[in-house]
Amino acid sequence: MIVERAVESYLRDLSFRKQKAQKTFITYEHALNIYADYLLNSGIKNVEDITYRDIQKFVSLLEKRYARSSVNLYKVVIRSFHRFLDERYDIADVSNNVPIQKSEKHLPVYLSVKEIDELMAVFNDEDQKDLYHHAILEMIYALGLRVSECCNLLLNAVNLEEGVVKVQGKGNKIRIIPIPEGSIVLFKKYLALRSLWLKNNKNRQYFFINRNANRLNPVYVERALNDAINKTSIKKHITPHKLRHSYATHLLQGGADLRVLQELLGHSDIATTEIYTHVNEERLRDVYLKSHPLAKNGGRENE
Repeated sequence: MIVERAVESYLRDLSFRKQKAQKTFITYEHALNIYADYLLNSGIKNVEDITYRDIQKFVSLLEKRYARSSVNLYKVVIRSFHRFLDERYDIADVSNNVPIQKSEKHLPVYLSVKEIDELMAVFNDEDQKDLYHHAILEMIYALGLRVSECCNLLLNAVNLEEGVVKVQGKGNKIRIIPIPEGSIVLFKKYLALRSLWLKNNKNRQYFFINRNANRLNPVYVERALNDAINKTSIKKHITPHKLRHSYATHLLQGGADLRVLQELLGHSDIATTEIYTHVNEERLRDVYLKSHPLAKNGGRENE
């Protein structure tokens, strides 16, 4: 099978099965086209003629140009491509031994409770713009939303009387998140402002609209957060997603169960939620010192 046809078949299958988000699919497509160009420039026209040595040479070229994380991505794409050829067309998988280095895990950046209080304190809720920005950032932090979830939040998904929000997350999965009692007052004030901004019922379905009655967009949220951060003493680089990190971290610090947190965040895999377990180390030590008999008694007494 010629390389171009094999690539087309793989991408068509990937698209049909919808296993990857659109952005990820485009990344895979780009990486695979680079790989295919290398093969063709090396005189390899058929995928049956590709050897492990050919892949090694390609990876060596990548390692001279790109960071380890980018090289790993190419390796993942190549292995996925050859596995597909093996399963679909019985073409030997020559990529099995291509090593993929584990990326370094970075702990999520988050704001402390004190820093969150400082951030929210910069807003004057008597000012329309401040009230609007305050409500947006409060929604993201208080409910742990992704910025896209906040922007796409429907008006009828927010029930302030019952104190819950119905969120449609990744993969169209629905989750129910309770609204902190203190946030309900703020959201009610915003809704009064929102009613003034509506024009000809345009975008009535969205919870967050701007003064032109247009739906909120992620770039605006990021700018609003940057403006607010600049009015504080906070030196960390904070994005809307890091407010979500703060939500998760504070819940764990307060004693929330990891499985509950997984549901609240809308993670399909608990391994994703486990990046927040670093905050539990200090709490676990405190529990141990208060609970274990040897820790409480200062060690085993001499008999």
